Amino acid sequence: MPCLSQCHWGIEKITVKPKLKSYQGITALVTGASSGIGRIFSKRIAALGAKVAIVARNGEALDELAREITEAGGEALVLPCDVSVLAEVQNACEKALARFGHIDLLYNNAGYGRHRRFLDWDIEDQERMMRINYFGMMYFTKLLLPQMVARKKGWLVFTSSVAGKLATPDESAYVATKFATTGLAEVLSLEVEDDNVHVLNVCPGSIKTPFFDEEALRRMPPVAKKTMGDPDVLVDKIIAALAKGKHEITYPGGISLGYIVRAIAPNFMRRQVKRVTLDAME
Repeated sequence: MPCLSQCHWGIEKITVKPKLKSYQGITALVTGASSGIGRIFSKRIAALGAKVAIVARNGEALDELAREITEAGGEALVLPCDVSVLAEVQNACEKALARFGHIDLLYNNAGYGRHRRFLDWDIEDQERMMRINYFGMMYFTKLLLPQMVARKKGWLVFTSSVAGKLATPDESAYVATKFATTGLAEVLSLEVEDDNVHVLNVCPGSIKTPFFDEEALRRMPPVAKKTMGDPDVLVDKIIAALAKGKHEITYPGGISLGYIVRAIAPNFMRRQVKRVTLDAME
């Protein structure tokens, strides 16, 4: 009788999810760190022991954030950078690697939004939005992912959006950038998990940050204003998701019910989306 070690049970290889439970000794690079989610996340992980390279165009805001981090006993590297310009991204990555030796965690968070109907949205701004919201993420990932794979250790976090899962009228260009981001995150999560690199896609709804300016708030559907989430709670959920090895989170969580409704009742979902967006603006 053959021993158990000689038997073929047809069990597929199980990939262990790299769970990020401690930030001591972790090196991170966070884009869009000058305000909102990126700023809160940078301060939080620095307080937990991570060394953080902070990236944004606003150098003064980065300097202020770096002072707050260092005064609290952390370490921060200021990297002013326009994420839509490849040469600037390359320079930022080179400086981060020169300072820290490697990057364990990349949080692709930089981006902006706007409310326009497609016919009213000028091509130049649509192109700019794609360069910042999507290509900026792609540049940093392309430049920093290889060293994670080589070291068999790393975490990639993407700020996508509920708009990267559910199409929303009056946000065509933004939705396109976020669908692209969600697609990239899902593909990478499959391609690099066997190299011990974990990918988390973050899908926020409306969050109370400077991301939503007065113009955006004026055009925002009433239901979205009523359900705006707390950025500190979102950062809590991101950190918890990394600790659990999750691949995707949506916040506020109730919005994820829309994914199910769209899958099983797409025509009903279309009517509801129009009702709470286009019809609400008329």
